[in-house]
Amino acid sequence: MNRRRFILQSLGATLALPGLTSLKASAVGGNAAVQMAKGAGMGARRFVAIGNLLGFQVKQLFPTTTGRDYEKTALLEPIWENRSQMTVFRGLDHGVKGGHFAVHSFLSGVLNSEAQNRPDGNVTIDQYLAEEVGFETRFPSLTVGSEGGIHGGCQIAWTKSGVRVPPITNPAELFEKLFVSDSTERQARRVQENGVQASILDSVREEANRLSHQVNKEDKDKLDEYLTSVRDVEKRLELRKRWTTQPKPNAPFDKPANRNAVEDLPLLYELITLALQTDSTRIATLEIGGDFMPQHLGIKKDYHGLSHHGNDPEAIASLITLEQYQIEHFGKFVNRLSKVNDGDRTLLDSTTVLFGSGMGDGNSHRNSDLPILLAGGGYKHGEYRQVPREGINKVPLCNLFVDIAQKMGVETDQFGSSTGRFA
Repeated sequence: MNRRRFILQSLGATLALPGLTSLKASAVGGNAAVQMAKGAGMGARRFVAIGNLLGFQVKQLFPTTTGRDYEKTALLEPIWENRSQMTVFRGLDHGVKGGHFAVHSFLSGVLNSEAQNRPDGNVTIDQYLAEEVGFETRFPSLTVGSEGGIHGGCQIAWTKSGVRVPPITNPAELFEKLFVSDSTERQARRVQENGVQASILDSVREEANRLSHQVNKEDKDKLDEYLTSVRDVEKRLELRKRWTTQPKPNAPFDKPANRNAVEDLPLLYELITLALQTDSTRIATLEIGGDFMPQHLGIKKDYHGLSHHGNDPEAIASLITLEQYQIEHFGKFVNRLSKVNDGDRTLLDSTTVLFGSGMGDGNSHRNSDLPILLAGGGYKHGEYRQVPREGINKVPLCNLFVDIAQKMGVETDQFGSSTGRFA
């Protein structure tokens, strides 16, 4: 009982044995949780989510006719030729409030302030999937976004412990992560660090297994939770060991120069495509955030100020220009995936792509009736679907996340605020 604290600083984890009030119990299995996963295979399921902080002009987005014969709207015009590859949804949201302070719930369905007593906290669907299948690739997930904005920092990806995932902030950084390998000296240091950390984990496991024979059922539950955290660290260490000396893919072009969030958007999409194609990751998120400056599209006002348009026609017209640009490049990304072979199908067939926002209406700070587009992933597309927006038949957006998770091979029937699986 004297050795209760072990620290793996370079993995960013503190493994502290819980305080145990009893001293007798049945054994806890001490097998390592990590097993060698099979290598990257063509046709593996993938997931990409794209969101912005300020929503879209839903009156210019949603059609009035449901089904396959829906009419073209101003915001659907840039992707009209892609409509057979995607589905437009209306009525999906999380039932949360908070305006700008609730956009972080876009991929979780749960406000960070209300997540403390939840087993999975406000984990977002990308990080949830990364924990389940991410160990099969060099990067369990990639988060791309801005560290600027009205609330500071990318809000799209969150861990189970309620920690915001810091983003890759520009194309040059993403390029280096994907294609630039560590030096020989750095690789040698990493191998040495991995060995030390593996030795510490062995000691942690031995200590926990010794104690498992000495505690009662209540403390056994505490110890089981502790061992779960140990296994999570084991997964991360195994992943790092596996890729330390493995060369990265060859870069298809030279390292790009960073320009600005508007002009760099197509390049970020291209790099995410390459990350999926090279199986560097199977899960990625992209947030269009606070550094997306309208000035780079010839618009003089700031994005946040435009979102509070007060029904001013000029401001709305500027917003439509901004949003059409974002939707246009989303459409080009979807089309690009459809042109990449992935075994006997395309990368789009293998990749579920979610596009939308945690903001339904920036002008009124409304987080309901979210703009949601879904592409690829083997779904049947080409429709505009409305679901009940209120009442007992309301369908949470998290129901769609459950369906996405199951299609990714994750056995779950619940996520966030879900009430079932989306049909």
